[in-house]
Amino acid sequence: MMRPAPALAGGGRTLANILSATEWMLPTPATQVHTVSVLPSHPSSPPGNLAFSNLTTAPKSSGGKGEEQGIPRFDVVRDDLLHPLANGNKARKLDALLPLLRRRGATDLVGNPPSTLLSSQCLSFCSDGVFTSSIADNMRGLPERSCGSRRSHLLLRGEQLDVPTGYNLISLMFGNVTYAARSVYAHRDEMLYEHARKVAGTNGTVLWADDIVRDDFSVDEEILGENDSRRVVIVKEGAGTVQALLGVMRLVEHLSNLSSFQKDEEVHIVVDAGTGTTAVGLALGAVCLGLHWRVTAVMLADTLERYQEQEKSLISDFKGLCHEDCREVIGTDGLVHWVDRFSPRKFGKVLSGEISSCHHVAQQTGILLDPVYTLAAWEQAVDLCRGEDRGAKVVMIHTGGTLGLFGLAQRYPQHFSAANGQS
Repeated sequence: MMRPAPALAGGGRTLANILSATEWMLPTPATQVHTVSVLPSHPSSPPGNLAFSNLTTAPKSSGGKGEEQGIPRFDVVRDDLLHPLANGNKARKLDALLPLLRRRGATDLVGNPPSTLLSSQCLSFCSDGVFTSSIADNMRGLPERSCGSRRSHLLLRGEQLDVPTGYNLISLMFGNVTYAARSVYAHRDEMLYEHARKVAGTNGTVLWADDIVRDDFSVDEEILGENDSRRVVIVKEGAGTVQALLGVMRLVEHLSNLSSFQKDEEVHIVVDAGTGTTAVGLALGAVCLGLHWRVTAVMLADTLERYQEQEKSLISDFKGLCHEDCREVIGTDGLVHWVDRFSPRKFGKVLSGEISSCHHVAQQTGILLDPVYTLAAWEQAVDLCRGEDRGAKVVMIHTGGTLGLFGLAQRYPQHFSAANGQS
């Protein structure tokens, strides 16, 4: 049952105060919201699959089937359309973080996109955390340096592909990539720090993004030495910092002001969870804004206990930014409803039929999912909107990640053949 949150008392650092005083990477929090209806299966659907219709893009002559009484439907927040490459929840988490690093004088970013093994030839399927940072750096700009060297440094596990595609290709185009042996990559923090020291040189400094905490929200002067020394910041995978929460909470504020979201409406938000940072940001935003929203996060990469620990840590960090009234509203109980995906598995593994399901959804709705992340949230949203409790609006946050399909096509070529795509 959804737990409504009281409105915050005036004064101090309420969420509205914090968001209005924050510098952002994205010029606007706006995003497209599509409405999908869930229809009975028809002959062209794979066995066990439902049929879908994207009401947002369907012609008016379709008759608006999804608006008929009894037809289940849910909304999809299309953050995958924020930018051709730098999109999804990574862009949201970097929305407040990158401007902060810029104002703190960061000249270089070092990070390690999480990888999973694609084949015995050491191909890598990489997430887009720091890769997105590379694009965002070039879009918005870290401080200029006379040396003119690249600003983002990515450590990828394994060996370079003979023909790079997907995240590997884009990482090589936008960042300074180093491929690390698996024995080195296993010790991520040590690997990142050692590489950051090399980038910084003898006169540079190395900082962890987690350790950069703003004392206030006034504009800082850029801290650039006269000798052009480098200030290297390490951004760990998932960008799980308190600053990353702010961009997600900005999205919640934006959605709550849309005409399609009524003030006191019960809303059930669904999101896939890698590190869990996005889910926590969504839940915090809803509570601080007094919304009747519940957040369900589908656990993909860790145990329930680890996700709960991450949630507790991020909430504690956020409370350090807030007025006492805000801290009281947040409370101490867990805010996120963590659930397993319908078919649990080791992270990165794809089960039979899942790529076919993504193909099915793409053909019927124009929405591109990937079987590792967003398919899990889609399945959860479909189940909720068809469930017994049909009173709440169901909303799936599309977290992007579709460039990963390039890597999956290399790993599972049999599922991407022309014959397989015929319906």
